[in-house]
Amino acid sequence: MRANGRAGGRSPSSAVPWVLWIPAGLGLGLVVLPVLGLLVRSDLTRFPELIATPASLNALQLSLTTAALSTLFSVLLGVPLAVVLARSRVRGIRLLRAIVLLPLVLPPVVGGLALLYLLGRNGFLGYLLDVTAGVRVPFTTTAVVIAQTFVAMPFLVVSLEGALRGAGTRYENVAATLGARPWTVFRRVTLPLLLPALGSGMVLSFARALGEFGATITFAGSLEGVTRTLPLEVYAQSESDVDSAVALALLLVLVAVLVIVVARPRSLEGAR
Repeated sequence: MRANGRAGGRSPSSAVPWVLWIPAGLGLGLVVLPVLGLLVRSDLTRFPELIATPASLNALQLSLTTAALSTLFSVLLGVPLAVVLARSRVRGIRLLRAIVLLPLVLPPVVGGLALLYLLGRNGFLGYLLDVTAGVRVPFTTTAVVIAQTFVAMPFLVVSLEGALRGAGTRYENVAATLGARPWTVFRRVTLPLLLPALGSGMVLSFARALGEFGATITFAGSLEGVTRTLPLEVYAQSESDVDSAVALALLLVLVAVLVIVVARPRSLEGAR
């Protein structure tokens, strides 16, 4: 008689110890209950009216646009950076990794100040841009994209570097042994290995950029139609119209959940 490896219709390898359900439930409650608090406080009958104001729609459009642009820049800059961190053997790579991941632990306001003192009129790079090209970055839509990229790109780098380290180097070594040049190895071997993690990292980066507040308000300000993204609009409304602020906060939650639920499963299909 052949054992089917199941007990009570469940696979032993997938059974969850009952003791884990208690902290898991508390952790879930820590995430869910605040959102339920927003729902209880909000006036759902006026929800469409509260989120359909011109200022709110402009803020939503600006948030989606800048988050998409920052995700694109995160990919263009983060993919090469992750490959260097995962595959390079140069001295000081651990220090470089720590610096790249610094925005993950820095308060966003500190990141905004750092960007301001780099690209502001009193910053050395901002002064050069102003004098040589007449370009002023702070308090522009470009500043929003830079601030969001600063805080979001490390999420992409972490995902990709972990995927590369988990995949190992055997396929790339075989390709190099067969005579493939480094650029060919990157295009034909390394990049396909990154694709599942790339989708997941892009979703995380987009969601992080969409909710960015501290670095944005410090470096880009809160100018309606120019730099006031949806999180900044929530903050602005909270000082004058609490009902609108709660409705916009729920809108932000809905957009974030939609992005994660719709995009993240597709990005993980290749990893199964």
